[in-house]
Amino acid sequence: MKAKTCKRTTRDKVALFCRFFTGLKNVYGTYDPKTGRVCQVKEPVTEEVILAHLKGQRPYGVYLLEQDLTCAAAIDFDDNDPETPKAFVSRAAEHGISSYIERSKSKGYHVWLFFSRGGVKAAKARLVVRHILREMGTPDTEVFPKQDSLRNGIEYGNFINAPLFGALVPQGRTVFVDPGNAMDPFPNQWDFLEQVRLVPEVKLDEIIAADRLVSPVHAVLGEQPRTVPSPRFLPRSSLPICAQRMLNEGVTENQRVACFRLAIHFNRLGIPFDITVAALSRWAQKNKPTDDKGVITATEIKKQADCAYKKSYRSFGCDEPAVKPFCSAECPIHWRVDPKSVNNGGKSETP
Repeated sequence: MKAKTCKRTTRDKVALFCRFFTGLKNVYGTYDPKTGRVCQVKEPVTEEVILAHLKGQRPYGVYLLEQDLTCAAAIDFDDNDPETPKAFVSRAAEHGISSYIERSKSKGYHVWLFFSRGGVKAAKARLVVRHILREMGTPDTEVFPKQDSLRNGIEYGNFINAPLFGALVPQGRTVFVDPGNAMDPFPNQWDFLEQVRLVPEVKLDEIIAADRLVSPVHAVLGEQPRTVPSPRFLPRSSLPICAQRMLNEGVTENQRVACFRLAIHFNRLGIPFDITVAALSRWAQKNKPTDDKGVITATEIKKQADCAYKKSYRSFGCDEPAVKPFCSAECPIHWRVDPKSVNNGGKSETP
């Protein structure tokens, strides 16, 4: 990318910054540079907020997701190996997508994609990004925004620290780097931003159609993906085998716990609350209770889903009676975790 240096006023720089790093206008994230303590600020994102970030006075974290739209996507590669983000940029380019590498504030890199003015459907952006990550063999990499939309149970989503924090720029951090020049920072970050290429939504549509991609939401509601991953490979965008079996076969006992567990997995995938409730209602129709109890009711389904969405549960519940009958020797959890830790360390959460 060739430099095209020109003079800009402070207001010009703020406006240029806001063209690319924009999201919710009534809330932002920040952190204490001394302690690393992170917090949310429920105040308007003003020009002063952005200026304080650029001057290095207070970091600004952007909540990218606005309803179901986003103007950017960011992939967080949290190790210091520059080859991984470079590989993403190359792979994205093969799909006709431009992406850009930022050296993050502490370790690792962020890769940014910027979309057409007004934004694109976040679900499409996330689907394409995760597809590229799967092609690279790095499916568990963190992607922002983390959800497809702001719906029931999701008010803000998650923020990501914006680039160009003034206190770190002189250290070569939070700056965009040139993969074609030893990952050195671009000499003029503002000239760089002026030349960024935006990705139109139609390009995402082309990739989704050409590669026949299916989102987790569609899979939950009954659409089967065209390709089946290896049983020992569990991308973050997939349900574990036990959950797939519970969902497809229904259960005969422990309906409430099973419902809770399935809702946890849907929440992990970033599926909106209302879609989860709809999917679980369909699942309930497959249940055949053998304990003299009726099929779980709509009220109970919503209650269990609500409990699951209130926290970020990490356990897969492998040791729970509701889950054990659906376990499989082919489950990737058995390959990633020592069997003893699965049986003894997988403490279950209850609503």
